[in-house]
Amino acid sequence: HSLALAMERWQRAGLWVVTRSDPEYPKRLKQRLKTESPPVLFGSGDPSLLNAGGVAVVGSRNANEADLAYATQLGSLAASEGIAIVSGGARGVDEAAMRGAMQNGGPVIGVLADSLLRAATSAKWRPGLMAGNLVLASPFYPEAGFNAGNAMARNKYIYCLADSSVVVHSGKKGGTLNGAEENLRKNWVPLWVKPTDDAGAANAALVAKGGHWCEADIHSIRVADLLSADNRVAVPAGEAQPDLFSMIDHEAGSYPEAPAEFHVQEVSSGAAASCESTPEAPSVDFYQLFIVELARLAAQPVTLEHLLARTGLHRSQLNEWLKRAVADGVLIKLNRPVRYQAAP
Repeated sequence: HSLALAMERWQRAGLWVVTRSDPEYPKRLKQRLKTESPPVLFGSGDPSLLNAGGVAVVGSRNANEADLAYATQLGSLAASEGIAIVSGGARGVDEAAMRGAMQNGGPVIGVLADSLLRAATSAKWRPGLMAGNLVLASPFYPEAGFNAGNAMARNKYIYCLADSSVVVHSGKKGGTLNGAEENLRKNWVPLWVKPTDDAGAANAALVAKGGHWCEADIHSIRVADLLSADNRVAVPAGEAQPDLFSMIDHEAGSYPEAPAEFHVQEVSSGAAASCESTPEAPSVDFYQLFIVELARLAAQPVTLEHLLARTGLHRSQLNEWLKRAVADGVLIKLNRPVRYQAAP
């Protein structure tokens, strides 16, 4: 795909891009992940929402009706309290929680593992984007397809953008379980777990590892109380788990593998294409997009002619950006013959 054409498509769809050095970059990611925070975030919607915090809601893609209803109501409750929902945008629990919040005018942060461009232009998310209550973001190429590796990798960003988390339902293997266990190990945010009668769920195991049961009755929940781990439900030893948030049980295998994140050195100036759904999005810096694409195109040494053919850029523009990339330390120029390779 020509980079020039890709940038045109992204700009038309209202996509923006921010780097770690931009003021719009989410502070929680920097604070919690430091150098492991993604160098670049692509997105659509109001980028300031990335700093809203809130409650991460996670679960299975193949959730049952009760869990989906719970997730939807949890999203609605959060909206009524003015608390953001953070989730992954996948079908099942993620989508239910996000739509429950969106339909009630609440702030929503969707961290996507794939297909950002498609999501940003879909009817499903358009109302939230147009209203300015939804931001969709991804550390992955906007046109990347579903990939299990990317889906697993993005789990940490969901937790790290939030102030607390709720596991509606976790299988005994898979993305939901891995993400929740990583959060417990790293101690990013409190982990609440919905009680369940499902013998195939790992909900109880997550509580045994440091999670907290929350109320099974959605009507007994005050979302603000979930922001603190001090409001956990006491369960006498040997007694059945209380019912918590039943969100989607996301099985590890259900998260697709996506291309690896782009490891791009921090570069100055943000980027964002303004669009009707983003009232004040940052302005697009095409050089930033070129750098991201370069990480993929020049993973191995490539010639100028190869880059000309692959990017569709004018020779003078390409030469100017290659010189700048070399000066910025994100690209290495090799001689005899002249070739270019992305810096490790």
